Amino acid sequence: MSAPLLSPYRVAAGIPALVLAPMDGITDAPMRAIQGECGAFSYTVTEFIRVSGNVLPPKTFRAEVPELSTQCLTAGHRHKVHVQVQILGGDAGRMAESAYNAYVAGATSLDINFGCPAPTVNRNDGGATLLQYPSRIKEIVRAVRDAFPSHLPVSAKLRLGWESIEDIHVNAAMAEEGGATWLTIHARTRAQRYQPPVFWPHIGAVKQRAGIPIVANGDIWNLDHFHQCQDETRCEHFMIGRSALARPLLPNQIAASLGLLPFAPESIDWEELLHRFVALSEAHYGKSNHRTLFRLKQWMKIASLYGNFGGFESIKKANNLDEFFAIFGDVNDVKQPVLLAE
Repeated sequence: MSAPLLSPYRVAAGIPALVLAPMDGITDAPMRAIQGECGAFSYTVTEFIRVSGNVLPPKTFRAEVPELSTQCLTAGHRHKVHVQVQILGGDAGRMAESAYNAYVAGATSLDINFGCPAPTVNRNDGGATLLQYPSRIKEIVRAVRDAFPSHLPVSAKLRLGWESIEDIHVNAAMAEEGGATWLTIHARTRAQRYQPPVFWPHIGAVKQRAGIPIVANGDIWNLDHFHQCQDETRCEHFMIGRSALARPLLPNQIAASLGLLPFAPESIDWEELLHRFVALSEAHYGKSNHRTLFRLKQWMKIASLYGNFGGFESIKKANNLDEFFAIFGDVNDVKQPVLLAE
């Protein structure tokens, strides 16, 4: 494996990249590892680490991001990918000090979350709330950029706006002026949450004017969507999240289309994939039947909602891992998987 494939520095260098999106409560260390093992992702971003009333010490980052102890690489043994730390908060000073402590803990790249639409986060001056205050976006990015070593990247993730899709133009400009190395843009407003439609052309308009790279994000559910997003944004870099879990072949298909992989597999053994996830989860959390079972059900729910999996109503009744895999074998032909990415 070549280092550029595994690093967010691909984006800074203008080399095509595919990124695993941060999803709160989903993309923890075992999920980052299993997704990285497919070999398609250039890097992955952590769930946001909230900076609220106090500056976060290095030990907090080490606890939240175990990959900081392994050169920011995931735990998978087949493929390892770089892990970028994401922070969220509205106080520029505390964000800056926490960013430096993330570096002390081992972080080699940092992302700032200006996109989370969760009401609890927004009520506490974090995430998408900052989209209403462009000057604060610039202030926070500049403070974090100045605190984090200058040779390491600091990126920012934004939505198109709080309510108006036009807000992205001033907010993206503010983040760039603040010193962001690149921007990831989710093609919805905060008001939309995750409801359709997405507005990919607005990402393209930002890219046309920006002097830094842009990563396109939002509703890339299959290869046709990817090509449409590519055409409408003219981006070289893309981020996917729920679709990677719902359709595990999709990351490889996109990576092959971007030239990151020589080819994409035509099928996947879901049972093998899920057993591997169990092994990674138990290696990280210990033998916790309840926790691991919950995460498997969570994954299958996403596959049911956004993929082709039709057995969730049966599998959610499983009381332990043995029952889960017994039911899974009944509802899914693992030799001819029904969850192929379209």
